[in-house]
Amino acid sequence: MAKNYIQGLMGQNEKIVLVTRQHWFVLFSNILLEIILTLVLIAGVIAVTTFYPIAAIGFIIVLVPLGGMARDILVWYNRDYIVTNRRVIQISGVLNKNVVDSSIEKVNDVKMSQSFFGRLFDFGDIEILTASELGVNLFQRITDPVRFKTAMLNAKEKLGFDEVKVDRKREEDIPSMIAKLDELRKKGIVSEEEFQKKKAELLAKM
Repeated sequence: MAKNYIQGLMGQNEKIVLVTRQHWFVLFSNILLEIILTLVLIAGVIAVTTFYPIAAIGFIIVLVPLGGMARDILVWYNRDYIVTNRRVIQISGVLNKNVVDSSIEKVNDVKMSQSFFGRLFDFGDIEILTASELGVNLFQRITDPVRFKTAMLNAKEKLGFDEVKVDRKREEDIPSMIAKLDELRKKGIVSEEEFQKKKAELLAKM
């Protein structure tokens, strides 16, 4: 379902380059207390199994940290950081989705920071400075930040090359378009005045 949602956000000719999420350390730190509390409660329930009413209440109480743990896992799993050939996208939310994206062409600078443990376990922060109104996007403790940064920079560089190719292709098409207009002029479909006007517009684009 998550993949289908991401694919639904893609524009025409837009392709996903990289998908990542926060490091599993983030999830572990969020659920560590809940794990400990669950184990303590289970141990307490086992210790009082002879007292059935108390044991039953204990099993119900265990559901509280388990529910919190399930919620934290879903929140972590549904937070994605995506690089496409056009945008950098951050998606969060389990039921209600929050999508923030920045155009690759508006990315001015990318700052990466990794602590010693970040380098050891391959996680870090990526700060994206853009020319948009949002200004700064901060992705904290994401997995493989070096790869994420490289994917962004490569996408931006490729975007520039693609724009140059499109411009060159348009320039190459202009002479053939003028030739077709000339044929229409000779057949009387286009007047001399219309031909000269359109020819001047095409030549101005070269």
